[in-house]
Amino acid sequence: MRLARVVGNIVSTIKNPGYYNYKLMIVEFMDEKGKPTESRKIAFDAVQAGIGDVVVVNVDGGAANFMLDPEIVADFTICGVVDYFTYEEKTTVYREFL
Repeated sequence: MRLARVVGNIVSTIKNPGYYNYKLMIVEFMDEKGKPTESRKIAFDAVQAGIGDVVVVNVDGGAANFMLDPEIVADFTICGVVDYFTYEEKTTVYREFL
């Protein structure tokens, strides 16, 4: 699982019938200080996250399990919205309230 910020959503009028009624979001993975770390990805949203939310994204093969549908193929699924997180370096504690 990794931290990410939701930066957009996907609207698709034509898609695989198995994906109807599932929300797709654009996420940007971030480091412990909130800085983007790589290119943006598309993730299924299992928790009704919104743009600007910091979220937990499942990035392994079990990502589709959050959708509770055996027909879904997913590499990334948003599985939680983060209220705050704490990161401790050797002498500095970073605390991010969202």
